[in-house]
Amino acid sequence: MVEVLSNPASTRKLYIESYGCAMNFSDSEIIASIMSEHGFSTTNEELEADVIFLNTCAIRDNAEQRIRDRLKHLRSNKKQNSDLIIGVLGCMAERLKDKLLEEEKLVDVVAGPDSYRELPKLVAEVDDGGRAINVLLSREETYGDLNPVRLNSNGVTAFISIMRGCDNMCSFCVVPFTRGRERSRDPESIVKEAKELQTAGYKEIILLGQNVDSYLWFGGGPKKEFKTLTAEEQETSVDFADLLELCALAVPNMRIRYSTSHPRDINEKVVHVMAKYINICKYIHLPAQSGNSRVLEIMNRNYTREWYMDKINMIRSIIPNCGISCDIIAGFCTETEEEHQDTLSLIEWAEFEFSYMYKYSERPGTPAAKKLTDDIPEAVKGRRLQEIIDLQNAVSKRKHEALIGQTVTVLIEGASKKSKDDWMGRNDQNNVTVFPCEHYQKGDLVEVLVERATVTTLIGKAIGKVS
Repeated sequence: MVEVLSNPASTRKLYIESYGCAMNFSDSEIIASIMSEHGFSTTNEELEADVIFLNTCAIRDNAEQRIRDRLKHLRSNKKQNSDLIIGVLGCMAERLKDKLLEEEKLVDVVAGPDSYRELPKLVAEVDDGGRAINVLLSREETYGDLNPVRLNSNGVTAFISIMRGCDNMCSFCVVPFTRGRERSRDPESIVKEAKELQTAGYKEIILLGQNVDSYLWFGGGPKKEFKTLTAEEQETSVDFADLLELCALAVPNMRIRYSTSHPRDINEKVVHVMAKYINICKYIHLPAQSGNSRVLEIMNRNYTREWYMDKINMIRSIIPNCGISCDIIAGFCTETEEEHQDTLSLIEWAEFEFSYMYKYSERPGTPAAKKLTDDIPEAVKGRRLQEIIDLQNAVSKRKHEALIGQTVTVLIEGASKKSKDDWMGRNDQNNVTVFPCEHYQKGDLVEVLVERATVTTLIGKAIGKVS
């Protein structure tokens, strides 16, 4: 859930909850910006709200069920405020479209990821007694001209969306259908936003995209492969490595992270730029999804196990201490026990810092739902997932314990969840680190001596501030 700050000057109040990936949380900041320009303040109290938006995820069925349950609860708020407007935005809105309005009658507004500029108009239609929907996808919309309202901000880290959509047609994934085709944002607007965040006192930016490595700007128009660009377009084009370098030079005192990479597209140029600039964190999220080449083929990932391993070797040959994390799906269609063991062996070999791990969840409308049979019993999926989790936890703990006695550089993000007497931050490799507050302040970059480690956290004491 996102809590947003209030602006007392406005008369109608907006409450936003965000679900799913970082891109959704970034989109909520765009939504708040658009609505604020039309007289809406924002509140972190749902019972104060005149309009409630749920910015949704559709990547797994349990995410959608959670949102449906939340909508049923929110409808009861109308008993206290008969004029309350409830909207579903984002990927679930794009997938289900008018079903949310006509069949389930849970909402008043339905808006897809490319129609947020229309939200004030859609709300006005509801004010006039109707219900409103806009789920048109765009080949151009990036919201690059908007100044996002930083929601529930810690004042240290901020998202910058650099591109939208996805051209990869992974057979299990709804994103190409809910977010449309790839289009990249003007690099000048990205650098401008980074500089504005630095001026505002932020210490770290996270560049976001469904597949950041396919970022390509050549002066406008739909995204193309570099080889298809004209000579003039190639001369003026900016790829992701170029963008990373532009940002590193523009805000040398800010940390830079990014997410997410695709194993097929990450290249040596990107990794060399990461190695070159001290303010680019040495961490890459590189989803494998499976450790077996046959399963990867029916997932339509367009790489093999060996290809993925070569990319890991390339990254570590250039940045030996690079932190690498992963996404893993357990029990994809037709996966055998031997193929599951290939995934386990990949986790052991790659030594991921951590992984996001899930059971396969068939999504209606995807190629897998249309062409493959979800034939792995839920009990088998659950057992395989638990084996993946247990192994990853062991690997994570082993990697964390190897850092005991070493010093890591940590950006303080805020108070630890467990104790207000401790700070929490992340090191270069994205490892969560906790240490006593002492005289240090949020936003400080400090050296921390690691004294203990758990599966998820490094624990130590600060030994000095980085100048």
